[in-house]
Amino acid sequence: MILEELLGKPVWQMTGEELLFLARHDYQSNNTNTVTTATKEQKRFVYGIAGIARLFGCSLPTANRIKKSGKIDRAITQIGRKIIVDADLALELAGRKTGGRR
Repeated sequence: MILEELLGKPVWQMTGEELLFLARHDYQSNNTNTVTTATKEQKRFVYGIAGIARLFGCSLPTANRIKKSGKIDRAITQIGRKIIVDADLALELAGRKTGGRR
């Protein structure tokens, strides 16, 4: 079977044999590419107070309190009204205990 023909053919027109051939070939070619893409580390960002609320699973007023508390200040970049938060760093900073009751 010619791979270029199968890649151009719609899935609904393929036979079972053609589909299995394409799946096997795709698995073998993607096996080498996954190593290179897995090594890249991508940062995850959330935007605004609504993004902070979704990240922590809380309400908007609570997200505003979290932002104003200063606990996650290192994760926040604010330019004017735009708020950009590094999600992984914010979760890490919020998990640390500082001070508290004795």
